[in-house]
Parts: sequence; C-alpha cells; structure tokens
Amino acid sequence: MTSAPRILLLSVAVAATLSASLAACQRREDKAPAPKAAPTPAVAADTTPVGYESKTPYADVKLTLPQTVKATPVLHAALYADMVRDLKQFEEGAQADLTEAGGGSTPYEKSIAFAPGAETAKLVSLARTDFEFTGGAHPNTSFASVIWDKTANKRLGFADLFRPGADLAVLDKALCAAANAAKQARSPGAEAATLDGKMWTCPKAVSTPFFLTPGSTPGKAGGVTFLMGPYQIGPYSDGPYWIALPQSAFRALLNPAYADQFDGAPVKAGDVTPKN
Repeated sequence: MTSAPRILLLSVAVAATLSASLAACQRREDKAPAPKAAPTPAVAADTTPVGYESKTPYADVKLTLPQTVKATPVLHAALYADMVRDLKQFEEGAQADLTEAGGGSTPYEKSIAFAPGAETAKLVSLARTDFEFTGGAHPNTSFASVIWDKTANKRLGFADLFRPGADLAVLDKALCAAANAAKQARSPGAEAATLDGKMWTCPKAVSTPFFLTPGSTPGKAGGVTFLMGPYQIGPYSDGPYWIALPQSAFRALLNPAYADQFDGAPVKAGDVTPKN
C-alpha cells in the first residue's frame, strides 16, 4: 500500500527536475549572443590621379584631366605621364631663367587642362588648353587635341580620320566661313580673314587641332570642333575661337574606317568657344 504513493512522489520529483532543466536551458539560449554579421568587404578607394599641382618659388604648374578619361586606362596613363613630365621641365626652365635673371617676385605659371569631347563606340576625344605666363603684357594660350582609337589603343591624327588624298578645299572653306561669322559677331565690321589673306589668314583644317563634337545621335559624333588661338584670325582682344562644323559638311572626306562614328548634327554649331 505504500509503493503507489512513493512512485507518485518520485514521478513528481522527476518531472520537476526535468522542468527546471528545460527552463535553465531556455534561459541560456535566450541569453546566448546573436551571431555577428559578416563584415562588408571594403571598397578600394579609386586613387587614379586626374590632376597634378606643384608650386615653387620659380613656378606654379597644374594639370587637370576629366574624370571620364579614367575609363580609358592606356590613354590616361600616357597623358598623365607626358603632361607631368612637361610641367616638371617647365619648372626647371623657370628656375634657370629666374636664377639667371637674379630672381623675380613673380613665379612663372603654366597650366594644362583637358576637356572631354564626344565619345563614340570606337573613339574618345579631348580638347587641350595650355595657359602659360612667363612675364610680359599678357599670358599665352594655345590649344591641342587628342583623338584616341579605343579598339586599337592608339592616338589618331588628321590623316587617320580623313581619307588620304582627299581634296580638303571644301573643308577649308567651311571652316573659314564659320570663323568669319564668329568674328563678325564679336567685332562687327572687322576685316574678314581669308584663305590667302595678308592681314588675317584663315588656318587650314589639316594644321588646326580639333576634337569630336557631341551630336544629336547617341554614341555618334555630330561633327568636329576646330581650336584657334588668339591672333589667328583677329586681334588678341577677340580671344580664341572654337568653331564646330557639322559632319554633313565633310562626311565625304572621312576615312571609311571611321565614317560610321559620325551621324546627326552637332548639339551646337559655329562659335562654341567656352565663356571662361
């Protein structure tokens, strides 16, 4: 008669022990720290330089490249290395000049700035402006350009973009007419420049730097923009001239290898000289 109550008491004790153990386990699980989230991989900083600047007692020099040129690494590397070398050589020349002259209160200045032109599937282009001051009445400004074949990784010249042996008279006339229209807009009544002028002579297209002009057709160049420095077709006070010609004016002259990179019309034709 005593075994049944004893069994009942043991069952109750076992149940209580199990319940306490489960509760303790639950508490431990509740208190267990949540697993840490995997760390986000660090994004490497883009250290590709798009500028260079140096100041010495003899010279202030500066290079500016557009961010877009980083998308063409071979072009970027070549431009950056060449321009920095040129600026350092300018610094050395400035030091030699000013030291020989017994020093001076005003250091020389030189800046090289590249601006992006149109880019197509095969071509990328840049306009280059050089500003240089070595004393005198005013600084000097000059222009150059870069047209780069992205597929061949090489720089192109006029003879690459236009057909060998093409008659460029029509292009020269179109450039001269557009330049004179811009000149008259700035200085009404000014003497016109001509292709064989004695006072003001229109430059030939083949000897004038140019870059590709953004156009109305995505991924195509709408024309080319020629870069003329001060004094080329007018007085220094007129400033430089950037003249954009539509591709329709010279399409028949293009090298067939690059003709398909042109289409549509320029976003703006004629005088597109930057205001600054």
